[in-house]
Amino acid sequence: MAVHPAQSAFSRRGFLAGLGGLGAATFLGGCATGSDSSSSGGSTTLTLQSSQSDADPKAALTQVVEGYSKTKVTLNTIAIETFRAQLPTYLNSGNPPDVLTWYAGSVARDYASKGFLLDVSELWTGNGACATFSPALKELSTADGKQIFVPTNYYWWGVFYRKSAFAEWGVQPPTTWDQFIGVCKTIKSKGVYPLTMGTGSTAWMASGWFDYLNLRINGAKFHRELLAGEHAFDGPEVKQVMDHYRQLIEYIDPKGRSYSYQDAITPLVAKKAGMYLIGAFITSTVPQDSVDDIDFFRVPAINPSVPVAEEAPTDGYFAAAKTRNRQGTLDLLSYLASPEAQQSFIERAKSSNLPTSTEVDTSKFSPLVQKGIKHLNDTAEITQFFNRDSSDELQTTADTALTKFLDSPGDVNSILREWQASAKKVLGS
Repeated sequence: MAVHPAQSAFSRRGFLAGLGGLGAATFLGGCATGSDSSSSGGSTTLTLQSSQSDADPKAALTQVVEGYSKTKVTLNTIAIETFRAQLPTYLNSGNPPDVLTWYAGSVARDYASKGFLLDVSELWTGNGACATFSPALKELSTADGKQIFVPTNYYWWGVFYRKSAFAEWGVQPPTTWDQFIGVCKTIKSKGVYPLTMGTGSTAWMASGWFDYLNLRINGAKFHRELLAGEHAFDGPEVKQVMDHYRQLIEYIDPKGRSYSYQDAITPLVAKKAGMYLIGAFITSTVPQDSVDDIDFFRVPAINPSVPVAEEAPTDGYFAAAKTRNRQGTLDLLSYLASPEAQQSFIERAKSSNLPTSTEVDTSKFSPLVQKGIKHLNDTAEITQFFNRDSSDELQTTADTALTKFLDSPGDVNSILREWQASAKKVLGS
């Protein structure tokens, strides 16, 4: 795989500037076929391949697609891990899906470098649907001078917990690493696992702690360079990260190794686990009668000399270069990027995601979301997530290494050597 330069640094002001003030559809189970070119007169059916398989986001996108009347759209919803594994196949097939949900940044650039993605630059100029989006979003959506992505929402990560549970256990959100370990010890003394994390069918969740520990110890610049192949995964900096990760092992619910990320939310809600490092999409899975009890804090500082960085992944859509209905695909992308579609999706998904359009009214967003906006405003630098700042292929090496580490932390040195060897094969260096 070709090496891509590290994703350029984004200040929180640059990223947040312009981010939302801060038809007929048929539904199939898993078909990856693209446009039906047997139709004529502009009525060709488009295919939208979606990884939004959780109930509320799935219903939200269904509602959005049903509101599109210009062209018939077939919406295929695929479980996210299957979607991730099959995405290169979808894009490289003879008749690929026209539009697909996925992520901005390096992971989209990786697919663009293989010639898989449609150039959508015209949507970013003049009266195009993305023309008023922020410069930072445009950069995230650009590969080799062309725009290849349409971002429609973003969100923050944090350590989520139940306010009533913390009150019962007599703990407060920590601001330092030592305080955080102290909170873990107190919660464990109550007979509760301090941390939950679903790394069974969603092994990528293990990268959340890796990313944050690396950001807190070595900083965002090093993190980006590591994911671009400029540093080694078995180097001393990463070993220091894993030393801190190892401190958490005794506090993580071991049943999480068989859970999906959604399953791991259940013990948090039931107060059988204390905290969960996860994205704000957690609120789509928490029962509605418990959402108001959910709060979060930022991963505490470890090296005070390192500027605070936060993960703020950006979601949206790209299109297959081989689409058989280019104009219809661009029209559908324009609709999905519209403020009306963004607002409809966010509200129906019951998520805490934030819109990329400045025309979406955010004044009625919940206190949790308003806190999330401030959380990012108070951040020195923004990253996304391991695969989004690298590639889906490099994410696979992380999944293997980090789940092995969770199972056998004493083997960390050999695990890191294997990780570096696997990463070199992916990065071609």
